[in-house]
Amino acid sequence: METGRVAKALMFQGTGSDVGKSLVVAGLARAFTLRGLKVLPFKPQNMSNNAAVTEDGGEIGRAQALQARAARAALSVHMNPVLLKPQSEVGAQLVVQGRVEGNAKAAEYQEIKARLMPRVLESFDRLRAQADLVLVEGAGSASEVNLRRNDIANMGFARAADVPVVLIGDIDRGGVIASLAGTKLVLEREDAAMIRGFIVNRFRGDPALFAEGMRMIEGFTGWSPIGLLPHFAEAVRLPAEDALALNSAPVAKPGAKIRIAVPILPHVSNFDDLDPLDAEPDVELVRVRPGGVLPADADLVLLLGSKATIADLQALKAAGFDIDIAAHVRRGKPVLGLCGGYQMLGKTVADPDGIEGPAGAIETGLGLLDVETRLTGDKRLEAVTGETADGNSFAGYEMHVGETSGPDCARAFARVAGRPEGATAPSGLISGTYVHGLFADDRQRSAWLTRLGGEASRLDYEAGVEAVLDRLAAHMERHLDLDRLFRLAR
Repeated sequence: METGRVAKALMFQGTGSDVGKSLVVAGLARAFTLRGLKVLPFKPQNMSNNAAVTEDGGEIGRAQALQARAARAALSVHMNPVLLKPQSEVGAQLVVQGRVEGNAKAAEYQEIKARLMPRVLESFDRLRAQADLVLVEGAGSASEVNLRRNDIANMGFARAADVPVVLIGDIDRGGVIASLAGTKLVLEREDAAMIRGFIVNRFRGDPALFAEGMRMIEGFTGWSPIGLLPHFAEAVRLPAEDALALNSAPVAKPGAKIRIAVPILPHVSNFDDLDPLDAEPDVELVRVRPGGVLPADADLVLLLGSKATIADLQALKAAGFDIDIAAHVRRGKPVLGLCGGYQMLGKTVADPDGIEGPAGAIETGLGLLDVETRLTGDKRLEAVTGETADGNSFAGYEMHVGETSGPDCARAFARVAGRPEGATAPSGLISGTYVHGLFADDRQRSAWLTRLGGEASRLDYEAGVEAVLDRLAAHMERHLDLDRLFRLAR
């Protein structure tokens, strides 16, 4: 760690969840980096089942991984010291500074937070010693005053670390004047004093029509307007963190040659595995939630990861997706399972220690692979490179608990660092792997497209993400007062 260096810092909180905080921080991270500053992102507390493996051997929320990429910085567990990974409606796995430290129900967590603040501040101080500017993202809504006691995510952190705040409101939802002014109304006076400016996000239309609205917000709150930020349509081409993104209407692809069906289960995780496929013009992804039917003309069924494999396997069967998948296989079409999806393809999944939920086992998996999985307390978190059985190389990462074994593992899906990985059925149609990020590798994605009857990919996926981040940075430069933001930081 560098010494004698203390970065300026600025925090971005929202009037609610999904108002665009993560994207704004990513855009500003790239914009200030292009100005020559060393920028690092930080989020004290995050809740997401979409995570990334860090270079220091832990995991953080996917949004902070994108922000670090925007800042051209190596991923560190200190960018997101507290990560909650939901496993039920009321409970979550608790990851602190990159490592699992148990499970907590929502009510219990409110008391645990006070013990976590010193570690949050430790991580923040580590980042400040390595950067010129730390951009901090809040969580949820700044106006959740019912959760203010022991808060580590919003005003509790801002006050403890003495970091000024810019508040973001989403005009696309409607009522943005009331949401910003109402936040000022409900906050304690000392908390409201931490807010130095506001941004109105996702504006559509003629900015002149909202000029009076900006003046009214300033009048109601006393906060400085930083900018009216138009909707950035290309955001859909960047990895999303929140599963709410899975609810978005799919982009119409009338000329698509390949159709991939993806069951969306309650505890789906690492769903950014879909992003590179979404970017392919020849691929139509059909996301199907319980209550729907997997399309009979799908070329591939893709089972994603899960934060609660047994619970999601039960949900898959309750929805009748197992019947749809069996019919798909009878038609001679392939199935690929990633991580938790791989575990579901086997005969049994056992969780004797209750790692992902109540202790128990499910003895009737999909049975499409002759393998069995036992969930264990050790979590594998590492970047990997390898080669699939057809000779195509890839780079990705592993993030899972559990050990899978059985006869079909003799037909490994791939070799990773010289060891066999994953499994394939004798027919060659059914495969499972613990590797995430498989389709982000252009070589591997191209091989799958040709295998499914399409043409080789012409996309450079990673270069495309970089280009979008550059355009997002230019969007921030055009519509926000970055000089004022830097002056506000301290």
